[in-house]
Amino acid sequence: MGEGRRVWKVGEKVLFGMFGAFMLLAGIGFYFMDAAVQRHPGMFKVTTHYNLSAEGEKGSSIFLKEGCTDCHRAIQDGTNSGLSLDGEGSKRSAQWIYAFLKHPEETYGAKTIDHRDPSVSGTSAAPPTAGAYVAAPAPAAYVAAMPEEKIKALTAFLSELTADVGSTSSALPPDAHDAFVDKMVKMWAPDSWKEKFKDVRKEEKQ
Repeated sequence: MGEGRRVWKVGEKVLFGMFGAFMLLAGIGFYFMDAAVQRHPGMFKVTTHYNLSAEGEKGSSIFLKEGCTDCHRAIQDGTNSGLSLDGEGSKRSAQWIYAFLKHPEETYGAKTIDHRDPSVSGTSAAPPTAGAYVAAPAPAAYVAAMPEEKIKALTAFLSELTADVGSTSSALPPDAHDAFVDKMVKMWAPDSWKEKFKDVRKEEKQ
């Protein structure tokens, strides 16, 4: 008897049938989701913004080329290994960002995981050198050893990444008070919390 086509077993048919059905459903779902987005482009509200200056554009390029995206995300580029920097300009001043890039731990006021300044000894915080980075490496310690023009460009870029008040990338909660949430906080929050934490919405109005 000559060789014929290989006959698929029942288990193989079921497996490939399930895989085909899954792919079909995924394709249909993607089609309808894309159609919904095209029909209602504002259904996903954009809360982070940027209007980069020439210096900010230069900083954006440095952010990509120098490997900052290995840990951080900004303008849809990078990873979530570290903090997302979208909206950073709404949280920190340009002066603070510049100071952090130059002297991370001195500015932050605590030890950092990746931005350790290898030249800091006691109260001294001289700008680190490439040699100091090699002697005491940290994944992002090289940032503080960048030339001044690069640090200034990065500062401009990060300070120009802003976010709407109340968004997840903003330093401030929504302007409006939620009566239900306020009532629950007054009812259930311990007095120690009320003494320790301040309502920044009230501070903004003062």
